[in-house]
Amino acid sequence: MFEDFFDVVKKRFNGSDDDYKPPMFKCPRCQDTSPLSRYEELHRVCPKCNYHGRLSARERISITVDKESFKEFDKDMKSLNPIDFPDYEIKQEELREATELNDAVVTGTATIKGSPVVIGIMDSRYMMGSMGSVVGEKIARAFEYATENCLPVVMFTASGGARMQEGIVSLMQMAKTSGAVKLHSDAGGLYITVMTDPTTGGVTASFASLGDIIIAEPKVLIGFAGRRVIEGTIRQRLPEDFQLAEFMHDKGFVDMIVERRKMRSVLSHLLKLHGYDKKEA
Repeated sequence: MFEDFFDVVKKRFNGSDDDYKPPMFKCPRCQDTSPLSRYEELHRVCPKCNYHGRLSARERISITVDKESFKEFDKDMKSLNPIDFPDYEIKQEELREATELNDAVVTGTATIKGSPVVIGIMDSRYMMGSMGSVVGEKIARAFEYATENCLPVVMFTASGGARMQEGIVSLMQMAKTSGAVKLHSDAGGLYITVMTDPTTGGVTASFASLGDIIIAEPKVLIGFAGRRVIEGTIRQRLPEDFQLAEFMHDKGFVDMIVERRKMRSVLSHLLKLHGYDKKEA
């Protein structure tokens, strides 16, 4: 019995027991503990303080769109190494194996309570959701498909910004995605942005901020540069809630703050309000 117990402890200490999950969840915000099963039942929302943890792209899809309605775009698209950044290919392969994704965004068509949409979900597990050539191309193609087929776009953002490993190529994606959004808007298409934690850098400075309706989850980080960089530049102390969703809402940058449990219903309501309940994808 003691030998079995020792083997379990040794595996956990060495990080080799992949199936092990601690029974309790400790919230990084309120520092309180609750059963992990309850935290995951609430889709990674703390039952004590309403902290919204991060979701993978697949998890987000499963709780947002209608069952079996999602059809993915450009699933096999992969980044190259345009500026020969050292070990970039190796890092990419490791992340593909760990996340089962080929890059930091998943795009496709789906329905939300019957309303057809083109949807994109960024995944922070893949290089912190950074935007490189593939992320920019997939998002631009998603908007082009939506424009051609008169469909609305719902984009869940979660990013650390542009991907430094692709240099100027990553920065070019800001213009490309913004241009695709503009063409979609000119054609009369609806675009809803849902900002999740965190939405920063070049993603905030491009397509994430161009939604007709901008939604954020509670207390998520939204901004361009980091707090320390800004304080060092302007030599002033920033408010404690600076760059949180509630601060952005007060300043008019965010239109709505919506809890995760209500997100699907709110999106459905907005889509039907704009006449997308009877159209076919």
